[in-house]
Amino acid sequence: MIHITLGARRYINPQEDQLGRSIVGFDPVMNDDALFHANRGCWVLGERAEKERYALLSHEGEVRMAIEIDSLVPVAGGRKAIEGRYLTSGHEVYDAYVGKPTPVETTRNPITYFDSPLGARTCYCGCGESVASGWFVIGHDQRALHARISKIGTVREFIDWFDSTYVEATGE
Repeated sequence: MIHITLGARRYINPQEDQLGRSIVGFDPVMNDDALFHANRGCWVLGERAEKERYALLSHEGEVRMAIEIDSLVPVAGGRKAIEGRYLTSGHEVYDAYVGKPTPVETTRNPITYFDSPLGARTCYCGCGESVASGWFVIGHDQRALHARISKIGTVREFIDWFDSTYVEATGE
């Protein structure tokens, strides 16, 4: 799970912000919608972030919001923004973390990661097993890949098929 530590609310120039925001950070008078939109990006997120399904926003040692991540979208400067939705009472991740002390030690870096038993997803290969982090149970990515290769034929036939059908973007 991604954990993001927020500072106090501060004003920024919307013409200089990649998301056009005028404020970032936490203010107790912000509603959930304002808190989400002010703080969904622009973050320096590591490779692990791509495998995470949820993010928590904390301020002064307390979790203030839980977010379900649909995707991480690139913004200027190699940073990323979260696309998704904030969770509400009744969702297991919200109920376990929001309004409670942060689940990680605070560091200078506002971005930290931790393993949570909550919000596991089902293995993307289709086996039905639960995955706490990432998309596949260990080794199941290969299982899924080879199942698809076998629908084409041999590995060589798959490569021939792929090379003849895949069109690389030219960037024009």
